[in-house]
Amino acid sequence: MLDTQASGDGVAAESRAGAERWVLAEAVKIYNLPFNDLVFRAQSVHRAHFDPNAVQMSRLLSIKTGGCAEDCGYCSQSAHYPTGLKASKLMEVERVVAEAEKAKEGGATRYCMGAAWRSPKERDMATIVAMVEGVKALGMETCMTLGMLTPAQSERLAHAGLDYYNHNIDTSERFYSEVITTRTFADRLETLANVREAGIKVCAGGILGMGETVDDRISMLVTLANLPTAPESVPINMLIPIPGSKLAGAPPVDPIDFVRTIALARILMPQSHVRLSAGRTGMSDEMQALCFFAGANSIFVGETLLTADNPGEDHDAALFRRLGLKPMELHPAEPEPGE
Repeated sequence: MLDTQASGDGVAAESRAGAERWVLAEAVKIYNLPFNDLVFRAQSVHRAHFDPNAVQMSRLLSIKTGGCAEDCGYCSQSAHYPTGLKASKLMEVERVVAEAEKAKEGGATRYCMGAAWRSPKERDMATIVAMVEGVKALGMETCMTLGMLTPAQSERLAHAGLDYYNHNIDTSERFYSEVITTRTFADRLETLANVREAGIKVCAGGILGMGETVDDRISMLVTLANLPTAPESVPINMLIPIPGSKLAGAPPVDPIDFVRTIALARILMPQSHVRLSAGRTGMSDEMQALCFFAGANSIFVGETLLTADNPGEDHDAALFRRLGLKPMELHPAEPEPGE
C-alpha cells in the first residue's frame, strides 16, 4: 500500500509530483509477510512489467583502480585501508572500447565503467567523454561510476551520450556514517539529483551485510523508491569482506533475508531493473534462483567486478540453462499483430 505521509527515517516529506509515497512502516509490513506470500507478490509485480525469464546482462570494467580518497569501509580501493591493492592510472580509451567489443560479443548489452575517485578531475573529463562516445558507437548502453558529479560534469556526460550513472546510496541515512565518513548521505543524493537533472538515467542501490539492521535495508529501499523518479537500475550487493578493510569481519547476510530484500525492491520499484550484483560467488545456485523468482532481472557477467571475483560466464550460462532464463535484448522485437 502507498500513502502520502512520509516516514521519519531519511525520507523527504514533500510529495513527488503528486504521486503517492511509500511509508517505511508499510514497507516493513510487506518485508515481513510470510515468505511465500512475499515472493509471490514480488513475482506478480515482476510479470506485470518484465518478461519473467529474461535477464539483463551487463559488463563492468575498472577504468581506474585503487588509491581512492574516500574511506568507504567495504572497499578494497580505499587508500585508507591496507588491502594490498595497487593503484593504477586511468586506462586508454582504445583499450576500454576494445574490452567493450569483447563484452558485446559475449552477450552484454550494457557496459559499465568505474573509476576509484572521490570525483573526476577536469583533466580527465575529455578521456571519460571519449570512452562514453566509443562504447556508445558500438550500439551498447553506457554506464559510468566516477564518484560525486557537479551539474556541469553531469551535463557534459549527458551530451556525450551517457545512458546511466551509478552512484549507490549504500545503506540507510541512519547507518551511513558507520560505513563512510568522508562524505555524507546528502552528498550522495545531491549527485543523483545532478545526474537526473542532466537527463541521465540513474543506477543506485546498496550493500547488504555491513552490520546494518533489517530496518536499515528497508529504509534504504524506501529512500530510493521515494526519489522524484525511482532509479531505472537498482543494484543489490552482498558484501564481499575484503581483508584489511574496515568491514573485513562483518557477519554474513542470511540468504532468506537477502531474498526478502530483493522481493521488496521489486515491489517498491516495479519498473526498475533489480540487479543481483556483487557477492554472487558466495551464493548457491538455489539462492540465485530464488532471487530471480523474487524479481531480480539483471546481473554482471565476467569473472571480475572492478576488483572482486564474479562467477564466470560458463557458470552463468549453465545456471541460465537450468532455469530456462535468457539474456534480455537491448531492443526487444515488437510483437506481431494478433500475438
